[in-house]
Amino acid sequence: MQTEVQNHEYQKYYVPAQSPWPIVGAVALFLIAVGAGNYVVQATKGETGYGGHILLAGIAVLLVMLVGWFKNQIDESMAGLYSDQLGRSYRQGMSWFIFSEVMFFAAFFGALYYARFISVPWLGGASNNAMTNEVLWPTFEAMWPLVSTPGGTTTQEMSAAGLPTINTVILLISSITLHFAHVGLEQNKRKQLTLMLGITILLGCGFLFLQVEEYIHAYRDLGLTLQSGIYGNTFFMLTGFHGMHVTLGTIILIVLFFRVLKGHFTPENHFAFQAGSWYWHFVDVVWVMLYIFVYVL
Repeated sequence: MQTEVQNHEYQKYYVPAQSPWPIVGAVALFLIAVGAGNYVVQATKGETGYGGHILLAGIAVLLVMLVGWFKNQIDESMAGLYSDQLGRSYRQGMSWFIFSEVMFFAAFFGALYYARFISVPWLGGASNNAMTNEVLWPTFEAMWPLVSTPGGTTTQEMSAAGLPTINTVILLISSITLHFAHVGLEQNKRKQLTLMLGITILLGCGFLFLQVEEYIHAYRDLGLTLQSGIYGNTFFMLTGFHGMHVTLGTIILIVLFFRVLKGHFTPENHFAFQAGSWYWHFVDVVWVMLYIFVYVL
């Protein structure tokens, strides 16, 4: 028995040294949360304050963390410190991360469903709530979206036509181009890989630019703001968090693009690229669902 144990060859499992980047990332997210919260409150009141500065500081710290942490990971990978077992751990970790993101958006879609199909009908007197509408504001109508608030603020709904549809097409095309980039990597066609990945990044940036234009249109032309009641809140919550995920996905793709230019990744060893591809496809699927349930239905 002892001889069998001695002759058994164990696979190495790389354990990195202590890293400062997790705590740096936590500080960055704290600054972003505090800054964004104060900035939104101050903006809605028409005031100026320190919220925007704290938000920018948090974003700067986050970028420093991303650059430092990505560099450490890339250096470890290129040094051959990772084993097959560690690769399986990375795959499991990325799978669980995407599952947690699915639950994250499921909660928001659940809030939209509850507000639209349960709360609003009840407030309008559905089920055993016949007297409810008598305690609400006189012009209340049980409809979706709610285009008026108790304070008299009115708004318009965001149509699916125009920018939302264009952005949907952009993201669907980006999934196709990223797929062909992945195929190029697996077949060792570096030109196809570089071209298709570059197009995917441009499409991601185009989506973010058009989403900013959509928000400007919502605020200036439709009166759709965070003060527009439950419809405005759910709209900006879902589209805003999705936009944040597209931003992160685009940053990941940019990092992968520069690694490709440096000759990283092989047809046999490219999980970092695969993980970024998984994330981008997930973001695209979420947008399709968001487009249907927020804009179309």
